Amino acid sequence: MADSKEILTCPACGEKMEKIFIKRANCNIDICTNGCGGIFFDNREFKIFDEKTESIDEIKKALEGKTFKTVDETYKRICPACGMKMVKNSTSINGDVIVDECYRCGGKFLDYKELDKIRAEFSTDETRSQAVVDYLKKNMGVEFEEMHAHKNKTAKNPKKQGLFDNLINKFF
Repeated sequence: MADSKEILTCPACGEKMEKIFIKRANCNIDICTNGCGGIFFDNREFKIFDEKTESIDEIKKALEGKTFKTVDETYKRICPACGMKMVKNSTSINGDVIVDECYRCGGKFLDYKELDKIRAEFSTDETRSQAVVDYLKKNMGVEFEEMHAHKNKTAKNPKKQGLFDNLINKFF
C-alpha cells in the first residue's frame, strides 16, 4: 500500500502519529511522537530500516529526548492504514522480537525500542545467514534429508534435482 498523506492514529495508544520524511528512502514513516513512541511502516518500508547499516537518523531525532506512554504490547491492534486486525509476528529466525503486522496492506507496527532490538539482533550478515541455516537444519532438516533420500522417485527434472542436491550438500 502506498504511503498516504492521511494522519494515522497510533494502534497502541490512540494518539495521532507524525509523518517523518526520510529523504534517502523518499518515504514518510509514521511515528507516535506524542504518545507511546511506536512506529508504523507501510508495506515494504520496514525492509529499508531493519539492517543496522541503514541510517535511521531521522527516526532517532524524532524520538530523542521524549518520554513515552507505557502500552500493553499484548493488546490486539488495528492497522492504522486499512483498519484490519493486526497479527503478532516474529521479525526474524530467532523470534526474539514480536511486532504487529497487517496481512491486508503489509504494514508493520513496532513498539518503542523494537526497531533498535531488531537492528541489534545480528552483528553481521554472516551471523544472520548462519542463524537461517541453523533454523532450517533444526526445523526442516529431517524433511530435506527424506526428500534427498527419495530423489530418484521424485525427481522429474534432473537439472532441478542437481540444484536441490547442491543445496542439501551445502547446508546438511
